[in-house]
Amino acid sequence: MPSISKLLGEDPSALRQYMQEGSDEHLTLRRGAVVVSLIGIAAMAATTLLQTGVVRNLPDPRRGNFHTKQVNSSEEAYSYGGPDSPIAITTHGVNMVLASMGGAERSTRHPWLPLLATVFAGAQAVTAARYLFWQMPKIDKAWCPYCIVDALTHFATVALTLPESAAAIKHLSSGKRPLLENR
Repeated sequence: MPSISKLLGEDPSALRQYMQEGSDEHLTLRRGAVVVSLIGIAAMAATTLLQTGVVRNLPDPRRGNFHTKQVNSSEEAYSYGGPDSPIAITTHGVNMVLASMGGAERSTRHPWLPLLATVFAGAQAVTAARYLFWQMPKIDKAWCPYCIVDALTHFATVALTLPESAAAIKHLSSGKRPLLENR
């Protein structure tokens, strides 16, 4: 069975070299998406420990209405069939996969990849906005600093995907087919 790289028309050696040593605007943004996703994972790793009972409390800032345990123990936080923090970690993982797939010029060779990255990150940003601007202030009436960091990473991820998606849309709207099909 051929590898996914081969199915995408990517040489694994060239892909490795591009990902590790390449330097173009879109790759820089893709790397940024990986970094902010890892920050989101770190924030949600802490709340996962709380939500699963590994730890009983997490430190909160002394000033302000910060009550991490209250926010992460709410019915909303468990309304997905389990705690929501491991789900958030999984979405960050998908963001990293989407950011790291495809080589140079993927906006023209595989325009669906940056578009999928934006749509997926956008859905997460909408959910994060609901938590940040509705759930915590209106329902929980408390703040979770880890959740705020996580929400900001979702907003950053979608912003980091937009330029490459714009390039993909420009390529697709030009009437040209993806470069892979022109071979």
